[in-house]
Amino acid sequence: MEHTIAYINHSAIDKQRWNQLVLASHNSLAYAHTDMLDAMSPGWDALIACDYVAVMPLTWRSKLGIKYLCQPAFCQQLGIFSAAPIPAPLVEAFLRKASLHFRLIEIWLNYGSPIQESATSATNFILPLQSGYESLKAGYKNDLHKNLARTQKFDLIYSSTNNVDLAIENYQMLYGGNMGYRKQDYESLATLCKKWLTSGKCFVREVHLKNKSENSAMDSLLAIGLFLKDAHRIYNIASSTLPNGRTMEANHFLFDQLIREFAGQDLLLDFEGSDLPGVARFYQKFGPQNQPFSFWKSNRLPAVMRWWKK
Repeated sequence: MEHTIAYINHSAIDKQRWNQLVLASHNSLAYAHTDMLDAMSPGWDALIACDYVAVMPLTWRSKLGIKYLCQPAFCQQLGIFSAAPIPAPLVEAFLRKASLHFRLIEIWLNYGSPIQESATSATNFILPLQSGYESLKAGYKNDLHKNLARTQKFDLIYSSTNNVDLAIENYQMLYGGNMGYRKQDYESLATLCKKWLTSGKCFVREVHLKNKSENSAMDSLLAIGLFLKDAHRIYNIASSTLPNGRTMEANHFLFDQLIREFAGQDLLLDFEGSDLPGVARFYQKFGPQNQPFSFWKSNRLPAVMRWWKK
């Protein structure tokens, strides 16, 4: 199949066929939808095998006149997508083809790709939601049950909103310093999410503390989550817990209520990570499975140029 893999420029990509394939792929992910790619990596190109039997987005940037492949913001994993399981030789063929066009490649390959010998594995926790809520809750860790019991002392409210900007602003404010994303990345995500709100591909959930003051009926925000949703999974794209929310276990309450809301549906809750110990411990409390993906790097830059990074 290697000789049938073609490099296709952005303008020549059949986006309807692309999206149909991604949706039907055994490893389907929203990150590979053309709307997401257009928003987070404008002008992306592609490798396409056998007339859309398998595809790979090429999310490139340019520096010092050199085009290189990198991972777009908020797109956890990309790589190759195919309706049939992806054999290791096909992954190798796609990566060899990409290496012919890019001297520097630093990308995350999706969970459906056999991990390459030179790649580094990463953790991603997912929770199948097909079971009823009580069954899912039975899989929670003991300390999560204790934390949820503690939330009953507070008057916490879980609500649905369309406040994309508030979700992104809080995420950027609380965690942006550690993410390395650009201002335009947050702006592009906001534009995409507002577009997807109308089709149900994006939604926002908030946790508030009810103000019991007789003079005020306003709620105070404790936690907020921005989620993407397709036919297969819900993606925890940007969730935030405000300082006051941490003392009230608002993040535990947010995800427990999200699980309650979607329990019994043929979906996966994708926590989007993580190899960070503290974040991993939090997600593990919900009894998820690890669905690893991998980081692949190829640096064939001249020795005098290998100092620069994306």
